[in-house]
Order: sequence, then structure tokens, then C-alpha cells
Amino acid sequence: MTALVRPAHGRVIAGVCAALARRFGVSATTMRVIFLLSCLLPGPQFLLYLALWILLPSEERAAPSAW
Repeated sequence: MTALVRPAHGRVIAGVCAALARRFGVSATTMRVIFLLSCLLPGPQFLLYLALWILLPSEERAAPSAW
């Protein structure tokens, strides 16, 4: 698995779905569709997206890992 960072390329809004897709090995489009469908359910999906946007480092700013 790769590190959870927002990619520099392939973003649509903030890169959160692209980062999650890369982490779990699915396409970014699939992850975006899953997110949009989950917004139809009650819950804090949009707040979680905003929190990940703030908390996940951008790929260009992330320090290289020693692992």
C-alpha cells in the first residue's frame, strides 16, 4: 500500500478521492462514484471529506518517507 497523501496530478477538487483510490488500489473514478453515492445516505460524509482535505498532506509537500 502507498502512503496516504493527496496526489499532485489527477485531482478534481482536492485530491481526497484520488488519494483514497491510490491507497486502496481502485480507480479514482470508482472512488468518486462511491463517495457521491454515499452522500445519498445520512451521515457526516461531507464533513469527513473536508477533514481529510485539511489533514492529508499534499504529495508535493509530503516529506519522503524513510520506509
